[in-house]
Amino acid sequence: MAVAPPDDAIPPATPRNSFDRYFEISARGSTLGREVRGGLATFFTMAYIVVLNPLILGSAVDGAGERLPIPALAAATALIAGLMTILMGVVGRFPLALAAGLGVNALVAYEIAPEMTWADAMGLVVIEGVIIAVLVLTGLRTAVFRSVPTQMKAAIGVGIGLFLTIIGLVDAGFVRRLPDAANTTVPVGLGIGGKLVSWPMLVFVVGLLLTLVLVVRRVKGAILIGILASTGLALVIEALGNIGPSVVDGVSNPKGWSLNVPELPSRILDVPDLSLLGRFNVLDSWTRAGWLVVLMFIFTLLITDFFDTMGTMVAVGQEGGMLDEQGTPPRAKEILLVDSIAAASGGAASVSSNTSYIESAAGVAEGARTGAANLVTGVLFLLAMFLAPLVLVVPFEAASTALVVVGFLMMTAVRTIDWTDFEIAIPAFLTIVLMPFTYSISNGIGAGLIVYVLMKLARGKAREVHPLLYGVAALFVLYFLRGPIESVLL
Repeated sequence: MAVAPPDDAIPPATPRNSFDRYFEISARGSTLGREVRGGLATFFTMAYIVVLNPLILGSAVDGAGERLPIPALAAATALIAGLMTILMGVVGRFPLALAAGLGVNALVAYEIAPEMTWADAMGLVVIEGVIIAVLVLTGLRTAVFRSVPTQMKAAIGVGIGLFLTIIGLVDAGFVRRLPDAANTTVPVGLGIGGKLVSWPMLVFVVGLLLTLVLVVRRVKGAILIGILASTGLALVIEALGNIGPSVVDGVSNPKGWSLNVPELPSRILDVPDLSLLGRFNVLDSWTRAGWLVVLMFIFTLLITDFFDTMGTMVAVGQEGGMLDEQGTPPRAKEILLVDSIAAASGGAASVSSNTSYIESAAGVAEGARTGAANLVTGVLFLLAMFLAPLVLVVPFEAASTALVVVGFLMMTAVRTIDWTDFEIAIPAFLTIVLMPFTYSISNGIGAGLIVYVLMKLARGKAREVHPLLYGVAALFVLYFLRGPIESVLL
C-alpha cells in the first residue's frame, strides 16, 4: 500500500513516450512526478551511508596496520552507490537503490581485514560477488527465491518492516541501549534514562508526528516533506542552541546529534578523491590467511548478501503491490544480477559489498513503482561526491522518521499470514521477530526456513518442501554453526 494518494488525473494505460514505455511508468499506475518524489525520498533516507560507511571502514586497521582514507572512502561510496542504483533502474527497472551494505562492511572491517591487507579483503568481496553472479546466470538464485513459500515471503517483508522501525528508533536516539552498569535486565530504554530530554529527540518526535499526520491526510510527498521539515527544524535548533555531535573528541554527548550536525556548510562543492578504485587483490589472501579461513569468510559474505537482497526486494515489492501471485517481483533475475554486480563492484572500489537497501521502501511509499525513481536517487548519489558538505546537513533524527513510517506500512502485510496454521505461523513468527532482535535480515530468513523445513518433516509432509529448500536450510545450519566450526577446524 503506497502512502501517496492517486493523482487527480488517472495515468493513461498507454505509454506517453518511449521513456514511459521503457520504464513502464503508466503501465504500473505511476507518474513521472511520483517517481521523482520517490527517488528523492529514497536518497534522503539512504544518504547517511556516504558518511557512515567511511566511518566504519576507516576506523579499522588491516593486518599490515594500514587504514583507508575517509575522504576517499566517502567519494567511492557515493560513486558506486550512484552507478549501481542507476544500473538497477535501467536493467532491473525496479525502484530498488543500492549502496555499501551495513553489517557486511563491519564484517569486512573488523573480522576479515585484520587477517590480511585491505586489498586482499576487498578481493574476497569481489570473489563473492562473482560467485553470486554465476548463481544468478545459472538460474539457481532465482530458483531458490521461487522455492520459498508465499506466506514466508510475506513474513520476510513484515520482519524487515520491524527491522526498519527499530533502526529508525535507535538511530534517532529515541530507543537506546542501557549502560552495562545499570542495575536492570532490560537491554534498551526510552531516550536518556527513560526520558526524552534532548533537542534532537524533539526533532525526531515532531518530525514523526508531522509525517504521520500527513500520511493520514493522504498528502502527496508526506515522507519527503517530513524529512525536509525535520531538517529545517534541526537547523534552527542547532543555530540557536549549538547542540553539537553525539561524540565530541571521543567523549560521548548523549544529547547531541547522531551522525550529522545540522549546520549550513561553509562550502557546497568539494573535489572527490577516487584513489581507492581498483585497489583489490583476489589471490594473496589465500596464502596470507589460509584457505580455510578465506573459505569461511567467503561463505559468510555469500550467505549474507544472497538472502538479504531476496528479502529486501520482496519487502519493497510488497510495499508497492508489485509482486505476482507467487510473491515474486517483475524481472527478478535482472534485479538479482545487478545486485551481484554491485557486490563485486563495491569490493573493486574498496568500499565493501554493495547491496539492495530496504530504505528504498521509503521511495515506494512516496509512489515510486519503476526504475525511473532510481535515476533520481542515483544521480543524487553521484552529485554527493561533489556535494558532500550538503549531504552532511541531514541528521539521523530527521531521516529516521521515514524508516518508522515505512516500517508501519510494511507491517500491514502480516494479515496475509494464516496464523491458525502452525506449520507456517511458527516459522513466520521466528522470521519476523529475529530480524529486529538480532539486527540481521539473514538471521531471520535462516531461522524461519530451518524451522519451516523442520515443521514439515515433523508433520510427515516432506514432499511439500521444495527440494532446494532442504539445501538452503542445510547451508543456514552451517551459517549459524560457523563459530563452533571455526573453533574446531582453525
